[in-house]
Amino acid sequence: MPQWLNDSVFYEIYPQSFYDTNGDGIGDINGIIEKLDYVKGLGCNAIWLNPVYDSPFMDAGYDVRDYKNVAPRYGTNDDLVRLFDEAHKKGMKILLDLVPGHTSDTHPWFLESKKAQKSEYTNRYIFTKSVWDAPPQYRMMCGICERDGNYLVNYFSSQPALNYGFHEITHPEWQLPCDHPDCLATVEAIKDIMRFWLDKGADGFRVDMADSLVKNDDEKVATAKIWRGIREMLDKDYPEAAMVAEWCNPERAINNAGFHMDFYLDHHGNGYSRLFRYGDDEGNKGIFNPNGKGDIKNFTDEYLPAYELSKNNGYISFMTNNHDMPRMTHYFGMDAIKLAYAMIFTMPGVPFLYYGDEIGMKYQENLVSKEGGFSRTGSRTPMQWNSGKNLGFSAGDTPYLPVDTDENAPTVENQQNNPDSIYKVVTDIIAIRHANDDLHGNGDFEMIFEPGKFPFGYKRGKFVMLFNPLGKDSEIEINAKGVKKVYEIGTTEVADNKVKMSAQSFVTVSYTHLRAHETDSY
Repeated sequence: MPQWLNDSVFYEIYPQSFYDTNGDGIGDINGIIEKLDYVKGLGCNAIWLNPVYDSPFMDAGYDVRDYKNVAPRYGTNDDLVRLFDEAHKKGMKILLDLVPGHTSDTHPWFLESKKAQKSEYTNRYIFTKSVWDAPPQYRMMCGICERDGNYLVNYFSSQPALNYGFHEITHPEWQLPCDHPDCLATVEAIKDIMRFWLDKGADGFRVDMADSLVKNDDEKVATAKIWRGIREMLDKDYPEAAMVAEWCNPERAINNAGFHMDFYLDHHGNGYSRLFRYGDDEGNKGIFNPNGKGDIKNFTDEYLPAYELSKNNGYISFMTNNHDMPRMTHYFGMDAIKLAYAMIFTMPGVPFLYYGDEIGMKYQENLVSKEGGFSRTGSRTPMQWNSGKNLGFSAGDTPYLPVDTDENAPTVENQQNNPDSIYKVVTDIIAIRHANDDLHGNGDFEMIFEPGKFPFGYKRGKFVMLFNPLGKDSEIEINAKGVKKVYEIGTTEVADNKVKMSAQSFVTVSYTHLRAHETDSY
């Protein structure tokens, strides 16, 4: 396990939307290099970089045409290596985005695979036996190749699925077992790509659709076996390299597949969603909405077992948002978002901050889809740096996506020195996290709550974090002996073994002169 993960806070950069240095309206790698000090100033010591590989951008770069070359719009391989080097000089790590489940339909592998003539790439993708063979349970493109067969896709029609075999074979005339030499060759090709970038200075990978490799693998047993083999390669040859899975099943991703981290994703109805997004089945918005409805138990029932199962093997990673979901500003006001971020950055695991969330960028509704974004497009708009042209994102006349035109649009310039800003809360909380071992990724954790009631909280070593998401004043009982207030949002008062909390408030207290186990009574 790379030790650097324990005190890591990641910043997700969507490269085309971060900072444009050449005026073409698209962000670039040189722009990221120029802003490394800004990212470090937030307290983020690691970056997850969305795909920068050559691509036709039918799905924002998640349709890779060449895994080993940077897309010209972003720069060159040398620019990416310079980003690695400059980040390392500043004590920062860079994870690239690995897309192992599919490629673009313009990838050279696929151009060979779809030919009638057989080659080493014939089975690199999954084709049925003939164009008349189109089982409805599979997503596939029918009858558009020279080759007699239909090919499976992982998502969009331009994303043919790479062939790692089938765990359960239901159509033996075209489905290969996972141990077939051609399926093993696909695994080796992905390993080769990983080694290529690790040798150039990458610090690991975020893995897109990590559970999507082997087909007919409902329990993901065969998929996990592939990742466990890749983890063995990393442990042997690149022990400081890290992998985070887009999986949202820590037991499978961490314990079975060997990932160091697993994203806690926004799946409708799950614990993350009930906390930070849609809320519960009765239509109540997330827990941090001040309507006072919902139940933290909806989160704890899911999260706590997953945490206990995986905590000794890796980290569950909370995120403020990412490029695939509406920003939190779509659901909550700024006071609620401050509380949500206070939780995300004080929980166990490795937290991720999505670019622009530190200033409260909004989800821009009703944008025309760009590069396969569709409903996600509104979360991918250009970073808002200052009050200048295009809010400082680009000197060009036409950014590839429109910037926020609201006269009160948040920018780094107008948020950094605002004592009431989300920026202030984010940087304060991250600084507290870094400064205290108890708040690092693997520190102790114990929930403090009563089902159906607020406030709630949790204990991490000598620290207790308490949250009042209600739109009214409230209080919670604790053992107040030896308590010192560390940080608060809103107004809180510790007295008479109670913490009185104003509407939508948060407080961190520490037991300064007691050992952690002596704070067990609340």
